[in-house]
Order: sequence, then C-alpha cells, then structure tokens
Amino acid sequence: MPAPTHPKSPGPPAGGVSIRLPWWAVALPAAAFAVLLTMILSPAQAHAATGAPVLGQLVEYSLRLLFR
Repeated sequence: MPAPTHPKSPGPPAGGVSIRLPWWAVALPAAAFAVLLTMILSPAQAHAATGAPVLGQLVEYSLRLLFR
C-alpha cells in the first residue's frame, strides 16, 4: 500500500524571489538602533553610580557566611 503524498508547493514567482517581512522585523531593530545612538550621543546625562558596589557587598556577605 503506497504512502500518501503531499501536493507540491507552488514555486517562486517567475519575476524572482518575493520576501515579505512582518512590520516588527524592521521596526524593532530600527528602534533599538535609535535608542543606542541616543545613548551614545548624549553622554552628559550619564551619572556615575554612588554608594558601595553591589558585587563587593555580595562577596563580603558570602565570606562572612562561610567563615562563621
């Protein structure tokens, strides 16, 4: 008994390959690029973090727990 076959899909159009992208495939990279470009062009608004570094506090706390 032969296995059922699937019908062949239609080939590409005669004029060439047709590719359609969803709107978000273009909008999201463009928005990300705009945000990163804005961050690079306005470094005056960047502020240094104040206070003790979190990683240092975490290491200190871990050492205290280990050597009780």
